[in-house]
Amino acid sequence: MMMFDWAGWIIEIMALAFILVIGVVALLIVVMFVIDRTQTGDAIRRNYPVLGRFRHIFTELGEFFRQYFFAMDREELPFNRAQRDWVKRSISGEGNTVAFGSTRNVAVAGTPLFVNSAFPPLDDQFAKSEPLVIGSSARHPFEAQSFFNLSGMSYGAISAPAVTALSRGSKEAGIWMNTGEGGLSPYHLEGGADIVFQIGTAKNGVRHKDGRLNDEKLKEVAAHPQVKMFELKLAQGAKPGKGGILPGAKVTAEIATIRGIDVGQDSISPNRHVDISNFNELLDMIAHVREVTGKPVGIKTVYGSEAPLRELLELILERDVAPDFITLDGGEGGTGAAPLPLMDLMGVTIREALPELANLLREYGLKDRIRLIASGKLMVPGDVAWALAAGADFVTSARGFMFSLGCIQALKCNKNTCPTGITTHDPRFQKGLVPEDKYKKVARYAQSIVKEVELIAHSVGVPEPRQLRRQHVRLVQDSGKSIPMDVLYPVKDAS
Repeated sequence: MMMFDWAGWIIEIMALAFILVIGVVALLIVVMFVIDRTQTGDAIRRNYPVLGRFRHIFTELGEFFRQYFFAMDREELPFNRAQRDWVKRSISGEGNTVAFGSTRNVAVAGTPLFVNSAFPPLDDQFAKSEPLVIGSSARHPFEAQSFFNLSGMSYGAISAPAVTALSRGSKEAGIWMNTGEGGLSPYHLEGGADIVFQIGTAKNGVRHKDGRLNDEKLKEVAAHPQVKMFELKLAQGAKPGKGGILPGAKVTAEIATIRGIDVGQDSISPNRHVDISNFNELLDMIAHVREVTGKPVGIKTVYGSEAPLRELLELILERDVAPDFITLDGGEGGTGAAPLPLMDLMGVTIREALPELANLLREYGLKDRIRLIASGKLMVPGDVAWALAAGADFVTSARGFMFSLGCIQALKCNKNTCPTGITTHDPRFQKGLVPEDKYKKVARYAQSIVKEVELIAHSVGVPEPRQLRRQHVRLVQDSGKSIPMDVLYPVKDAS
């Protein structure tokens, strides 16, 4: 009796399958060749059928390969590997020390170098930063506990799990969180953190259907004891002169209800408040919101030139009406979606603008009345310490906290396909972000910033960070020589 040749049969089947696969691949190549040769929209594919497609594939993959294989630790933008790794170490809870030496090129112009003290304070001479009151003349002033806080990120731009984790983490770390211009969601309130409610140009969350400010909704928001301040957003560093952009794919029914807009429609905020066309009207709005809410009211803006700010400060002295704080965003600030020309070219950087504005507030005798909050790529300890020395009372960060949530800088914030679940409303991606785990990392990030800024302060010879001054920092010049910051930006006090 003959035995069946199983081995031969399997080999024949595999050979036929291989031939079939080759045939299918060849057919696909032929189809792509015909499509590429006959289409008229892409010259490369038309001239180089099939092969031309690899250019687009490599272009798409290039940003990822550069991040992981080719870019050096300090090369990437907007944030490099060294910065991201600092956040990663800080949220791990395992310490944040490194070995062998710094990879930073300290000869680059603008690099801040802190002046070490010959006799720094001993451990028992350290002090914690005292809480600082904002809006002492408001019916309900805000006693802010931390000099480092969470900048504006709206529910809509980021997901519900992300907002929840940020809310819980902010409460754990004792910092405030800014709602961004998307209104107040249940996820902001869930963690119990102090909240700064941002009123953007569309007045989301406190608007009538036609976009006008709705005082009744404003009162409803102010009634929440967690809401401590209101911020009128005039401009954002990433897009001065352009309002917020939330793609329709992100406008769910819940987000539409919170904002007071239509489901599934692009939410494009006006490029400015339609009811604020001059500084008198701005001060009127500040006074109105403060009266309705009883809480401190400030503005968020970007430095363009000195003249408009002088006009505002002179009017403040004339009318005796002032914002309780100014949040100064740098032209290098980030966002989920902005036109490239505005992202690249508009607005003065925080490095130049912050000492200039601090000087103006001192010159007009308003430094103690108007608190100064610095924002714009200030996400590691050295940047925060520099800002305090330059004249800021507080520093806020958004993207530092995004990295603490697990952001990998995939640059997909505007596409609803964020692989980490932070800036998407797709449940498939959101499931990767677990608030019960991430909020601890958010808190550790904020606590690490505070701890290491305190370390810098002690090293320059002062007991706590708010005593950092410009004489404690030197700025590297094009020549390679560093110059004290108080020489480059002399402090100007009211005469």
